[in-house]
Amino acid sequence: MKKLIVFFTLLSISFASFAGNVEKERAKVLDTKTEILARLYQESPETKGKIANAAGYATFSNVGVNVIFVSAGGGSGVVHNNESGKNTFMSMGSGGLGLGLGVKDFRAVFIFNTQKAMSDFTNNGWDFSGQADAAAKSGDKGGEGSVAKTAVKDVEVYQMTENGIALQATLQGTKYWKNDKLN
Repeated sequence: MKKLIVFFTLLSISFASFAGNVEKERAKVLDTKTEILARLYQESPETKGKIANAAGYATFSNVGVNVIFVSAGGGSGVVHNNESGKNTFMSMGSGGLGLGLGVKDFRAVFIFNTQKAMSDFTNNGWDFSGQADAAAKSGDKGGEGSVAKTAVKDVEVYQMTENGIALQATLQGTKYWKNDKLN
């Protein structure tokens, strides 16, 4: 009987620890979302109205690497449905081809102009885009110039470099999926 009590005590402690970690991870993603939007509104004030009038939006924190002809990246984020107020936590991974060299930590914002575009993104999670950027940035020091254009209908994309150094022009394929642990 003692072993059974110890087992259930350890199980409940493990579950409480797991639940606490999930809440911390969700809070971190939501804090990052707030920081990303504040920066976007400062750099592109017109986006505040676009996001307010959109079906929803997504924010992602990403790290990308480009070595000569191949690029890869990964990150996490959240899709916010403006109509329902619901957040869907997501993960992402990308790969691409093009010319370039560098590593950068960047933020992305997707604005979904229709419910269908947001639903397709959340449930199917593919994006095909072309990107070109030059960045040499560390915190507030340095500069960047980025252009990203998605092939997905009714979606606008904005990218901002947080840190890194990169000079690249790539065609990217990115898979986004629901984070089962956080949803």
